[in-house]
Amino acid sequence: MKLEIISPEAVLLQAEVKSVAVPGVNGEFQMLDNHAPIVSILQEGLIKIDGNITIDEGVKNKFSKSKEGRWVLHINSGTLEMNNNKVIILAD
Repeated sequence: MKLEIISPEAVLLQAEVKSVAVPGVNGEFQMLDNHAPIVSILQEGLIKIDGNITIDEGVKNKFSKSKEGRWVLHINSGTLEMNNNKVIILAD
């Protein structure tokens, strides 16, 4: 599935990923290929990305790697939409 993470400053990531886990207001949830369409508000926490992705040097300092080898991005809040195997996250 395609993942796009956009902040007010820049497009942080555009990549093909296996899964993404996000901090929803009712708890963390994960999306895989062919997930049902969803719109959600995100709270402060970590976006966890699984996949063989390349992060641009200009924004790489915003990401870190977890013990499990997943890319992680801390956000303060945001919104998410998933539809037709494309996830768009507007993150603060």
